Amino acid sequence: MKNCPDWLNESIFYEVYPQSFLDTNGDGIGDLQGVIEKLDYIQSLGCNAIWLNPCFVSPFGDAGYDVSDYRKVDERFGSNRDLVRLFNEAHKRGMKVTLDLVAGHTSIEHPWFKASAQPEENKYSNWYIWTDSAWTESTAETPLIRGFSDRNAAYMPNYFYFQPALNFGFEEPDPDKPWQLPTDHPDVMAVREEMKDIMRFWMDLGADGFRVDMAASLVKSDPEMKGTIAFWQDVRAMFDTEYPDCVLIAEWSFPKHALQAGFHMDFMIHFNTEAYTALFRDEHKRDGFGTPGTLYGDSFFDRSGKGDVTRFLRHYTEHFEATRELGYISLPTGNHDLTRVRCHRSMAELKVIYAFLWSMPGIPYLYYGDEIGMSYIPGLPSKEGGFGRVGSRTPMQWDESRNAGFSTAKAEKLYLPLDPSKKRPTVSEQEEKPTSLLNHVRALSALRREYPALGADGDFKVVYGKKGRYPLVFLRQLGEQKILVAINPSAEKCTIPLAKKYSQLDVLKKSGVKVEQVDRKTELVMSGVSFALFLIHA
Repeated sequence: MKNCPDWLNESIFYEVYPQSFLDTNGDGIGDLQGVIEKLDYIQSLGCNAIWLNPCFVSPFGDAGYDVSDYRKVDERFGSNRDLVRLFNEAHKRGMKVTLDLVAGHTSIEHPWFKASAQPEENKYSNWYIWTDSAWTESTAETPLIRGFSDRNAAYMPNYFYFQPALNFGFEEPDPDKPWQLPTDHPDVMAVREEMKDIMRFWMDLGADGFRVDMAASLVKSDPEMKGTIAFWQDVRAMFDTEYPDCVLIAEWSFPKHALQAGFHMDFMIHFNTEAYTALFRDEHKRDGFGTPGTLYGDSFFDRSGKGDVTRFLRHYTEHFEATRELGYISLPTGNHDLTRVRCHRSMAELKVIYAFLWSMPGIPYLYYGDEIGMSYIPGLPSKEGGFGRVGSRTPMQWDESRNAGFSTAKAEKLYLPLDPSKKRPTVSEQEEKPTSLLNHVRALSALRREYPALGADGDFKVVYGKKGRYPLVFLRQLGEQKILVAINPSAEKCTIPLAKKYSQLDVLKKSGVKVEQVDRKTELVMSGVSFALFLIHA
């Protein structure tokens, strides 16, 4: 049995990018009051937990992933009091709120870094990774920024140049480079304890845990991740002792490491394995989003029918079997770093994708706007370090009023431009249509809660999943309850035989699928872009 908070296995999360969600004060930027006002809407989707993207004080060189004060909400979003009010209002509804923790680096504007950059030795000198000379040259293992200040040293960034790496130590320090401090150095330990205290600060105020950005990036020279895993195991021990009802969620995309490290859950997304990319994200080879020059096969969830589901299954089943007693894997609809799942797809195709995601083990994550099929907007100029990611961060489309109901500000004052299409989807329009994507999401969430076999802890077994072939059929089971899930994202009709044990089926939800008896044999007949969930009778 997993050692996780009781509420986690029944969770469906909603990711809120606060800048783009709802502006309540007319400045063109979304705020915490906007999230509070939409809690009932989020709950209506079947989502009972929120992942709130960064809201702390920041110069916003990287949309808040460059923190300059971990203990204070940035004024663009409101105040600490507003965030506490969000916690309280969510809890009144039986909902949870997790914050985004950037643990591996800060902004160059953080007071710790400003002190660290001083030539005179002080408390913070070793809180970041500095070399012993301004002339130390970068290598692939230790990229460096030189000449930043009068300190005779170069510092190591964790991502952009303005995101200096906090010093969690080196698992295998180079003895010829004394600036590479071991993981048990007193200054390294001080950084680690400070990060734990920051978590305590927010959990004491009502936060229900954290999603940790770049969770694998902390300890350097750590090829087997031993040092990084050991640090997070220490954090998890703190959670278990002091905050047993709070969760620790990794952006690691390698569940075998993340869950061993003590995280309750890890996202399996677009790096470290090809699993997620094989499902949805190979389209970036056509729209120019992603790593230039990288070649991939076609996505399984593509009408072309040229995908290969085994590219996903071989990685997913390996990680699922290795971690099923430790925690959960999440396959999200998307996030703020990815093209929208709507790219190149119709609403019917999205319905098939969501039927798959809501039927898988682990915890579903819904990125704001994906429930109505918001589009990725190409060609937007970079905003706050977004570059190609900006097109997935445009304002939420609530209704047909001014600025799609996102803000009363003038259009030029908006955080980002709206989708310019006259056919852009909105919540209000889809609320009125029983067959809309929005109501499809609600129905899937209700099914997942009604049938525990579809939930986080149900077993997962592939019934039909062959290289280069369609459909994908899998079994979910918990106790005596068994549910058969069939998914055909391709435009082509497909038919497969079903074993006798699957001959007694009750439809839970389907589109374009029939079960036929042919010569005393049961066949599953699936039209193009179709899905079905069946309850199996013994």
